[in-house]
Amino acid sequence: MDPNTLNILKGAAGAGGGGFDLAVGGDTSPYITVYTWDSGFGTKYANPSTLPGGTITSPRAVAFSPDGADIAMASWSSPYILVYPWTSSGFGTKYANPSTLPTGASYGTAFSPDGADLAVVHGTSPFITAYPWSSGFGTKYADPSTLPTGTYCKSVAFSPDGADIAVAYNVSPYLHVYPWSSGFGTKYADPSTLPGNQAGEVAFSPDGADIAITTQASPYLYVYPWSSGFGTKYADPSTIPTHAWGGVAWSPDGADIVVTTATSPYIYAYPWTSGTGNGFGAKYANPSTLPAGQGYSCTFSPDGADLVVGHTTSPYATAYPWSSGFGTKYADPSSALPGSAGYTCTFSPA
Repeated sequence: MDPNTLNILKGAAGAGGGGFDLAVGGDTSPYITVYTWDSGFGTKYANPSTLPGGTITSPRAVAFSPDGADIAMASWSSPYILVYPWTSSGFGTKYANPSTLPTGASYGTAFSPDGADLAVVHGTSPFITAYPWSSGFGTKYADPSTLPTGTYCKSVAFSPDGADIAVAYNVSPYLHVYPWSSGFGTKYADPSTLPGNQAGEVAFSPDGADIAITTQASPYLYVYPWSSGFGTKYADPSTIPTHAWGGVAWSPDGADIVVTTATSPYIYAYPWTSGTGNGFGAKYANPSTLPAGQGYSCTFSPDGADLVVGHTTSPYATAYPWSSGFGTKYADPSSALPGSAGYTCTFSPA
């Protein structure tokens, strides 16, 4: 199994007793665990009545809709994409499957910023499938004219303005970006400096001015300026991550960027300044209590006050206060740990 995933679902406004909610996905039943969040883990929500049929394994395998009213999960088993209503009571009854299913095991999913569309990436052609979304699936959009070239599409992300959609996968050029307007436009030209190996996660910065991708070869993290196309790759950080095939996340204000890694310390965090040749500042000090194993994903809370890391070993998700550096690790959840490695996790929206 590819070891790549932990996302932190951005929780529904008003859910979780006025805080956020945090979802963690993994590879054993019930595959998804969701907690209330208020500067630490709260009570676990009841599992959905219809469980995902299989493993949830990508940094972007779970996503809340922008209004927090729905939660989507990409799964390795048919129907490959599952969506549930989400309220302060937790999971509602699963929505009906789309009339045209994704064609195989799915790894990542994302709502467009306006919530009108839902995309999912998967391991068989056409590798990306997108639908209109309005409390249910509409008719599948036409496939892009230039398909991703890999057999293992790992991650999908919309730009913050919804004008572009990015797909990361396992063979060169490892990354395709398309204009988006209720459907795929013509693929943008590849960056002049390609990522060096198969991709992990792709993410746009909060202002949409930059795009980052993790890979399985040094320097493991590639960041490019973005403006309807790739600019010249930013210089690598002075301290390169030690195998960052996992997750990448910007803080909500865009001032920091973090990446998870396969070897200790498992999480690297840097100040970030967009529009400069370097971009990366000096790496922040490691947290005093490291994550317990290989890092798969990372995410900031919507207010930027907390940072969560998903990893291979119990307690599977580790969380810290964040203020230009790591605070003291929060207590592990007391109601119930996630059932398996935190391949994906994400916060509900603010």
